[in-house]
Amino acid sequence: MNLPTPAIVAQSAVRRLPRLALLLLCVAYVLPGFWGRSPWKAQDLESLGYMLQLAQPTLSDAANWFRPSLLGQHDPQLALLPYWLGASFIQWAPQGWEDVFARMPFVAMLALTLAATWYAVYALARHPAAQPVAFAFGGEAKPRDYARALADGGLLALLACLGLARLAHEATPALSQLCFASLIFVGLSTLPRWRLHSGLAVGVGMLGLTLSGAPSVALWLGVGGSLIRAVAPIDPTLGRMRMLDLGLLALMCLLCVTTAGALDLWRWRVEPYAMVNVHILAELMLWFTWPAWPLALWSLWRWRAQLIQAWLYPHLALPLWFVAVMVGATWLTGLSDRALLLALPGIAALAAFALPTLRRSLGALIDWFTLLFFSFCALTIWVIWVAMQTGFPAKPAANVARLAPGFLPEFSGLAFGLGVLATLAWGWLVKWRIGSHRAALWKSMVLPAAGAVLCWLLLMSLWLPLLNFARSYGPTVQKLQMVTGTARCLQYAGISQAQGAALLFHAKVRLQAATAPSAECPWLVMDEKNLPLLNNRLQDLGWTPEATAARLGERSDRLLIFRPSQPLLHDTPTLPAAAKN
Repeated sequence: MNLPTPAIVAQSAVRRLPRLALLLLCVAYVLPGFWGRSPWKAQDLESLGYMLQLAQPTLSDAANWFRPSLLGQHDPQLALLPYWLGASFIQWAPQGWEDVFARMPFVAMLALTLAATWYAVYALARHPAAQPVAFAFGGEAKPRDYARALADGGLLALLACLGLARLAHEATPALSQLCFASLIFVGLSTLPRWRLHSGLAVGVGMLGLTLSGAPSVALWLGVGGSLIRAVAPIDPTLGRMRMLDLGLLALMCLLCVTTAGALDLWRWRVEPYAMVNVHILAELMLWFTWPAWPLALWSLWRWRAQLIQAWLYPHLALPLWFVAVMVGATWLTGLSDRALLLALPGIAALAAFALPTLRRSLGALIDWFTLLFFSFCALTIWVIWVAMQTGFPAKPAANVARLAPGFLPEFSGLAFGLGVLATLAWGWLVKWRIGSHRAALWKSMVLPAAGAVLCWLLLMSLWLPLLNFARSYGPTVQKLQMVTGTARCLQYAGISQAQGAALLFHAKVRLQAATAPSAECPWLVMDEKNLPLLNNRLQDLGWTPEATAARLGERSDRLLIFRPSQPLLHDTPTLPAAAKN
């Protein structure tokens, strides 16, 4: 059958991307941000708080594991699985390593997301409709080599997406949802080539997505993707999906519905007022999916002859369906970038199919824009780091002092060495790309992916102390402990879940809802914003303000510390007045 394909690719253009280089690029992207970073405000810290609560021996019964809570409040998303994984690893953690062990399953989830995206693009590119035009005298790209080159390009496109960096390095339900959505994607993409493994991937993905707080998304992706695979034309090399395959997929859907109903996971969080903010959605997609979205649009344009009947061509229909579902979910749930995160594998797959259709001028434009953009970003990171260390240039140093008052920079030889190695590698890659005119399909995505990895690595090495100071509650909790001393129990009133999680993690204290003062819990903390609402109530209970805990110059997230109005038996000693400032 003659298929309208715009891909014209010679065998010389599908040369193999060195596996070691690709592996090192992925490692340089995955590990920074998980290692050495304090939990940041607010979702990252809240998720750790849920895990710490679950990991406590007194809360390890089954009822609490099925209803995780923090400060007496249950998770509105009811994302059970990510908290189960984090809490299970925390129980094996040595003292002081709880956050490191809690992130271990999420490191594996991000790595699994990258691998699933690669195999999904590889499987879709093996479809006959996705293959390049056959030459009259031979020499066109072989199907296996062509699919491998596109898979490399799809993985590089995913790494290059700006929105992936921060959210994919947080131990939150968003990352687990991304991982399991990727498993659904790769499972449907590989059907019916690997029936057993594909069905297992779809089943695990749908069940994991359901237990990660997104049962509706799991059903939309699973049911819609299954229908796309069912109506696709017969592939003589792979065969067609059998009734057994469809029956297994239907069984997976039924299992997800049953699980969600039994655990009361159905929650509809549609926010209709946000539907009119189309321009905000466009702005979000513009930067969040950059630079993959221009290539994805180019791919849809160049493959438009197949797009008219896209349901017959799974290499277009399947990623397009995933993107459409997640963009719709983003639009209907308050324009959340965490929902849009799940669209990135599909957008990266569409971007990969643009690579065999790119004109040389367009590829050169991508290279030069990427070179200038990421080189400027890397230079900015280095200049500000030098200013923090030496005070020169003076203006960046003054800006850091103004934006992060009280921050004391420190030199780390390891961070400096990693930054130098990453920058030298970027310089070598730019020299290779400019000096060589290789015809490899993935060449246009090398600089975007490497530039994104470079900037993320520099931020998570050179700027990590500054970012930890600015985005964590560590300095605030240190000020609080100067007042409360070695108290192991704190009462609370009117604090956020992130503030409560910070007290659990940084102060290692037991939290108790506000009651009358007691010798076991002689201090009370409250968010300063809630003082007008709770001040009279706290006075009636016998509390009086003692001090404020906040970073120097901090106008938000200020914690008020209360002491008993009357002396208590076995009360803690009063601290010097200098500790109250």
